[in-house]
Amino acid sequence: MAASKALIVVDMQEDFITGSLGTREAQAIVEPVARRVHEAQADPDTVVILTLDIHCDDYFDTQEGRKLPVRHCVKCGGDSFAGCGWRSPKPIEDAAGSAAVRHEKHTFGSLCLPPLLPPDVREIELIGVCTDICVVSNALILKAAFPEARVIVRASLCAGTT
Repeated sequence: MAASKALIVVDMQEDFITGSLGTREAQAIVEPVARRVHEAQADPDTVVILTLDIHCDDYFDTQEGRKLPVRHCVKCGGDSFAGCGWRSPKPIEDAAGSAAVRHEKHTFGSLCLPPLLPPDVREIELIGVCTDICVVSNALILKAAFPEARVIVRASLCAGTT
C-alpha cells in the first residue's frame, strides 16, 4: 500500500537552531521534532521528507542574500564559506534514518516538493523552523498542489526566526 500521509520537516538545520539564525525556540523543539519523526517513520502509511535550505558561495549575490545578509546553510562552494550549518542535528538524523527523503531547496518554498509526495496523499503535516517564511511557503505550495489533502502546520513543533 502506498503512503497516504506525509510528514514534512522544514529546514531543521544547525544554522536555524544553534547557528547564525538560531533561536532558543528552535533549540527547544529539536527533541520533540525528533520524536515526531520517529513516530512517523514507524507508520508505513507515512512518508517523511526533510527539507534542507541550501546555499552556495554566491548567496550574497542572490535576492535573498541581499535582503537577508546572514551566512547560513552554505553547503556548496570551494572556499571556507561552507560549513556544517546546513546539516540536520543528530537527534533528527537518527530518527529519520535512511528511509526519509532529504530534499535540498534553494528558496523559501520549493516547487519541487509536491512531486516527492504520493499523488493520492490525504494528509500533509508540516513541522520545523522559520515558520513565518519557509514553513508557511511550503504549506501554501502543498495546498495548491493537493487541494483535497488536509494540510496541518503543527504549531507546537515549529519555531520562527524572529
